[in-house]
Amino acid sequence: MTPGPVALVSGAAGGMGGAIVAGLVEDGFHVVGVDACAPMPGAASRPGREQALRDLESRSPGRVDTAIIDVRHGAAVGRLIESIDSAHQRLDVVVAAAGAVAGGHAMWEAPEGELDVMLDVNLRGVWNLAAAAVPLMLRAEPPRSGRFIAIASAAGHRGLQQLTAYGASKHAVVGLVSGLAADLRGSGITATVVSPGSTRTEMLAATAALYGLDSVEPLAERHLVERVLEPDEIADAVRWLSSPRSGAVTGAVLHVDGGFTT
Repeated sequence: MTPGPVALVSGAAGGMGGAIVAGLVEDGFHVVGVDACAPMPGAASRPGREQALRDLESRSPGRVDTAIIDVRHGAAVGRLIESIDSAHQRLDVVVAAAGAVAGGHAMWEAPEGELDVMLDVNLRGVWNLAAAAVPLMLRAEPPRSGRFIAIASAAGHRGLQQLTAYGASKHAVVGLVSGLAADLRGSGITATVVSPGSTRTEMLAATAALYGLDSVEPLAERHLVERVLEPDEIADAVRWLSSPRSGAVTGAVLHVDGGFTT
């Protein structure tokens, strides 16, 4: 049994997911980082790279395990949780950071299947992780202190032009986690959402391309901090929510959006 806390991070091959993995390692976690590392037809964002997963392991030998897992597939996620149980007999923190973006047109001009893709990646992936991981987290002896954290988006709270399907999927993530927190009442396990603003990642670059922009900088126009955010800033929020200091926070959204939704 792993002596220290164990965390699972999906979307670990992305810039934000990778920063979260690195931060949790600094905080003493053994981290399992997973990513599909494969193109998702209908999504504009690039897939994570297998090399990015390998780099996470090489930077933290013995502290990070990685696997190629598509969280859209419940059976694969179930096998992943079984492997974590077998190797570590515990799971303390789950961060659902896998996601994709699509859009660049008005809602009524969206191609067939765009909404399905967004819901499958951005919502079903979170659902599958929670459904498989929470029972393992509940096996911990009370008093428990497990954390389930989903990465949503400022688009989960504001309508964004030409990103309707993406925004709908992120609004749904907020609703899912709210319900999960209610189901976890009294268990000691919390469920929260981090909603980033425009953060310097490949997904943001894909979003800029959907708008026909040459750079990501204009996407920070609605930030009160007047700049694009960095992945480490989102990771810092996740690290706090993963800590014992956040025990009074559940069913809530932490807006790490530079003031976008103020």
